[in-house]
Amino acid sequence: MLVDEPEPVIDANLAIALDALLAEHSVTRAAARLHTSPAAMSRTLARLRRVLQDPLLVRAGQAMVPTPRAQALREEAAAVVRSLGALLSPGTGVDPAGLRSTFTLQAADLVGAALAPGLARLAQQEAPGVSFRLLAEELEAGTALRDGRVDLEVGSIDHVDPETRVEELVSLRMMAAVRAGHPLTERPLTAARLAAAQHVAVSRRGRFTGPLDAALAEQDLRRRVGVVLPSHLAAMALAARSDIVCLVPAALPGAAPSPLTEDATALGLRLLDIPLELPPLTIGMAWHPRHTADGAHHWLRRAVRRALGG
Repeated sequence: MLVDEPEPVIDANLAIALDALLAEHSVTRAAARLHTSPAAMSRTLARLRRVLQDPLLVRAGQAMVPTPRAQALREEAAAVVRSLGALLSPGTGVDPAGLRSTFTLQAADLVGAALAPGLARLAQQEAPGVSFRLLAEELEAGTALRDGRVDLEVGSIDHVDPETRVEELVSLRMMAAVRAGHPLTERPLTAARLAAAQHVAVSRRGRFTGPLDAALAEQDLRRRVGVVLPSHLAAMALAARSDIVCLVPAALPGAAPSPLTEDATALGLRLLDIPLELPPLTIGMAWHPRHTADGAHHWLRRAVRRALGG
């Protein structure tokens, strides 16, 4: 019966010590290089001699000189130590110009429309080998991030798993958007006049109510939602062609304009301040922690920040 011999134990410290000894040709200097004592280095040299079955360094007058075997091992030992250093060093990032990746992002249509021009521009300037796949908000975010179907979720992050990393990007306010010449633009907007108008709501789940309805209810007001759409862009297109009011996220007073408002402007919509206390809309991004230190994903997150004006 054959008995498997145990595999030899690999001690990386021996390779590091061998590299220092062959570089310094001195136990004392090798010990100083590795911040250890000469006695400890002498014991390590003795162990190396037993393992390699070669004296490695021999006395020649006041100096020590390498044996032919030691000279043959010199470059190989140095290469091993360099490889260990690279293996055990923190990631240093990547050169975006060398990336060849397709990143998958999940975002609402309005967020995707705001992101796409900036991401495409940054990729063209910095990472021409990068492409982006933007998905609608159809996948369960935590699971999709965990199993790698989605690299990054961007939008209102409110349904993540405990391990998911989340970064807030920008806070926005909701404004009422109407076509040019809409009756609501003729005089200052009041809560009552806003409630009396026809509205379109945006909800992937088909909901008719949201934060605006709660704020109106506090003033004993109720709006009429005639249409519910799953798309912000479709809601804005409807508002541009009718007297229906839609809600559009915009920058907070005093902040730089948000790219999320650009499509409303392109459609010729007028944005009106809502005379009610509404909660701010926070846009953030979420990713699985395995990507936190990855250089390519780090570039992606930075690109998203810049594309949204962060």
